[in-house]
Parts: sequence; C-alpha cells; structure tokens
Amino acid sequence: MPIMTEKRCMDEKEKKGPLQKLKENITDKEEQLAFISVIVRLSVVAWSGFIVSLNYITLPGYSNEPKDITFPASLLTGALASFGLEGAKKRGDGTFKPDEKPLNKKEVELSVVELKPKR
Repeated sequence: MPIMTEKRCMDEKEKKGPLQKLKENITDKEEQLAFISVIVRLSVVAWSGFIVSLNYITLPGYSNEPKDITFPASLLTGALASFGLEGAKKRGDGTFKPDEKPLNKKEVELSVVELKPKR
C-alpha cells in the first residue's frame, strides 16, 4: 500500500496547472499580476488584429462585404499603446505634421556659425 500512496503523490506533483506553475516560478504577487497583464494584453492584440485583418482579406465561404471595425481597431490601438507603440496622429486636413517646425535658412546658418570653433 505505501507504493500506491507514493505513486499518487508523484502523480499529484506532476499534474500542475498553469497558474500553479506560475506561482512556483514567480513568487512575488506583483510580478505574477504583471505577467498575467502582459498575457491579457497580448491576447487582446492578437484577437483585435485578427478581426481587423479579417476585414481586408477574402476567404472562400466568408462574406466579403465591409464591416464596422471601429471597436476592434480602437482596442488594437489601445493595447499597442500600452506596450509603448503609437501611430502618427493626423491633423484636421488628414495629413501628418510634426509638432516642431523645421528651421528656416537663417536659423540653420546661425546655428552653423555658432558651432564653428573660434580661431
């Protein structure tokens, strides 16, 4: 009988769920929550990216009429922004304009003169 109990104990040790493995490998609760947060955000990126991509590809047996993808696109944008990725922002006329204005010719010449070493 002791052999059976040892085998049962060995089977219980081998059968661990993903959360139990996570608890063993990452001991700090904050690190566990951060890891789960990354997994959830990655799954949101994958799902919303799939839904948005599905609107632009044609599959046999799938209707090809355009669908409203505003919600999955906003989820995709928000999830990517949580990883630090952001797209260019459009202005009122629909074009991208940088926040900083470029230097004009006089400003460039002035900065070059200031950078030249004095003899």
